[in-house]
Amino acid sequence: MPAKLSVNLNAIAMLRNRRDLPWPDVARFGRLALEAGASGLTVHPRPDQRHIRFSDLPVLRALIDDDFPHAEFNIEGYPTEDFLVLCEQTEPEQVTLVPDDPSQATSDHGWDFRKHKAFLTETVVRLKSKGMRVSLFADGDGDAEAAAVARETGADRIELYTGPYGGCFDNPDKAAQEIELLGRTADAAFACGLDVNGGHDLTVANLPALMKRIPRLAEVSIGHGLTADALEYGMAETVRRFRRACGQTV
Repeated sequence: MPAKLSVNLNAIAMLRNRRDLPWPDVARFGRLALEAGASGLTVHPRPDQRHIRFSDLPVLRALIDDDFPHAEFNIEGYPTEDFLVLCEQTEPEQVTLVPDDPSQATSDHGWDFRKHKAFLTETVVRLKSKGMRVSLFADGDGDAEAAAVARETGADRIELYTGPYGGCFDNPDKAAQEIELLGRTADAAFACGLDVNGGHDLTVANLPALMKRIPRLAEVSIGHGLTADALEYGMAETVRRFRRACGQTV
């Protein structure tokens, strides 16, 4: 099955927040993405609200519930108590836990599953008790033992951090090496019974090779590259382009 596409709205929100004005309208762009066939929407509500604001969450939740009931809402973030309460209030279909420091510009590494196993297990149990699927951000370094520990937390999925692969846009040999490491990590996760998502610096150009190596990839969450393309092609056509890159028939 082709990977599903979840459109990350952070970059749209960051552009909006440059001015104290209501445009670009985050919910409007979410609607355009879903109308064009995206399977869901992703947001990362950081404590400083520098892009997605806490007030965006009920609006996006209502958009999906009212008009796109088959779509999914994915909230990602570091599991502080405030973040967990926000998730419990919003009830996303999926929560993606990332090991970010609040000061980071963006997610840039996966969890140390051995070090944080107890903390993650407790958090996963709490979220799953509310009916949410849980995905854990993971380095694509081929570490099979780490994948096994991730499974022991009770998580449903890992999300492969694909940033190093995305950064090889001008180095095909290095890109091939990164794909293989991501593939080995996915293979180990599948062997443990985990499903696998992917995200970070994915583009129309680099998605097909990733899909070829990991054909069972469940979902990709894409924001920066998709938003950049939307400036050229428009949101709806950009979503269709990324869906094709995921292997979907459009």
